[in-house]
Amino acid sequence: MKDILFKYLSKYTSFSEEEQRVIASEIRVDEYKKGTTLMRQGDVPTECYFILKGCIRQYSVDESGREVTSSFYTEEQAVVILNEHLEIKSSKYTLTCLEDCVLAVGDLATINDTYRKYPQLEKMTNQMTVEIFGSVQEDFADFIASSPEERFKSLLHKRPGLIDRVPQHQLASYLGVTPESLSRIKKRISRL
Repeated sequence: MKDILFKYLSKYTSFSEEEQRVIASEIRVDEYKKGTTLMRQGDVPTECYFILKGCIRQYSVDESGREVTSSFYTEEQAVVILNEHLEIKSSKYTLTCLEDCVLAVGDLATINDTYRKYPQLEKMTNQMTVEIFGSVQEDFADFIASSPEERFKSLLHKRPGLIDRVPQHQLASYLGVTPESLSRIKKRISRL
């Protein structure tokens, strides 16, 4: 599993192989069972994650008690709730493992110590953040401008395996449609 970490260390830093091994040995890697809640809506985030294996759902519960899925994270994606800039630090989201997961876990309280020890890691994190932000910004603009059927087609194109990994009602919530509408969209697309 740590080979995925080495891939990112090699891509974004100039650490030697020996330095990469030392850093990887210091990174906490934990296994979580399907159904594990990593953080609840209202909790103050204390950890960030990088998925080595598995799928995590990010969602919130609105005032009427309805769950609204805002993201699914899978292998080689970072999961962090960035709200340090807010007056109220509690998370608006719950993070739950939809599958058994293997995660690299970072402690947000000690991240600056880690960056002081390994300055290239901060550069790596910043570069990854810029890439993720750009992708999220593009995906959000596409989402707003597209119909539910176009959203589903885009998801099929960009993340084809996700559809088989998450429950249909959660996928429907993520796409902004009812499960019944999603079934009709799938049926129409399968005829093409």
